[in-house]
Amino acid sequence: MDALDAGYRHIDTARLYGNENEVGEAVNATSVPRDEVFVTTKIWFNNYGYEKAKAAIDDTLKRMKLDYLDLMLLHQPYNDYYGAYRALEEAYKAGKLRAIGVSNFYPDRLNDLIAFNEIKPQVDQIEIHPYFQQEFARANMEAHGVQTESWAAFVRGKDGIFTNPILEEIGKKYNKSTAQIMIRWQLQRGIVCLAKSSSPKRMAQNLDVFDFNLTEEDMAAIKTIDRDTTVFMSHYDTRMLEELLTRNVEA
Repeated sequence: MDALDAGYRHIDTARLYGNENEVGEAVNATSVPRDEVFVTTKIWFNNYGYEKAKAAIDDTLKRMKLDYLDLMLLHQPYNDYYGAYRALEEAYKAGKLRAIGVSNFYPDRLNDLIAFNEIKPQVDQIEIHPYFQQEFARANMEAHGVQTESWAAFVRGKDGIFTNPILEEIGKKYNKSTAQIMIRWQLQRGIVCLAKSSSPKRMAQNLDVFDFNLTEEDMAAIKTIDRDTTVFMSHYDTRMLEELLTRNVEA
């Protein structure tokens, strides 16, 4: 509710996060009209396959007490995501979902899904931040008309991101925080930025990014801190995959 009060209008959740009930309660309780709140959630891969995903979609709507979801994503590119995606397409056509997409699908999996399905994903949510800028993936999405959305926009505070000297120096130019610089950087790349915060003050700051523009020199400077590798998990790392595949959530 704090986020809505601060002016946020996009709420991103997932079955894995365990807070769909609370999100639904907040959306139903707020004075903000439903059509002004954009609600995203995600299906976990143990509920993939057409029948399981179809049931999971209906269960989520019932749990959240919503007539529709603005966006539903497949959370990971594993298991029978083709069957699950067919369930998303069906729910989209029925008006239960206003948009459908995927999360953590890198170019090979995304292009495969686009090639062999009727409705292409409208969104792909992947790890993007100054340390892992993912320009190839972003450009690939743009070429296919898929909206890029970022998770871990602030690197979850890791590796000194908030005190990075390049970001701090750029922030001083505009009297902005490093967090605000990171958000503005994403927006200027055409990326939907999920800026997470539990502080109402920082939520307000995160929205105060539309009164300035980063220059080409600023963007080039931020490019120099790109490590071109994940900070959290590689979807090509078999050890990581073995651990990930043990995570199951209820429908």
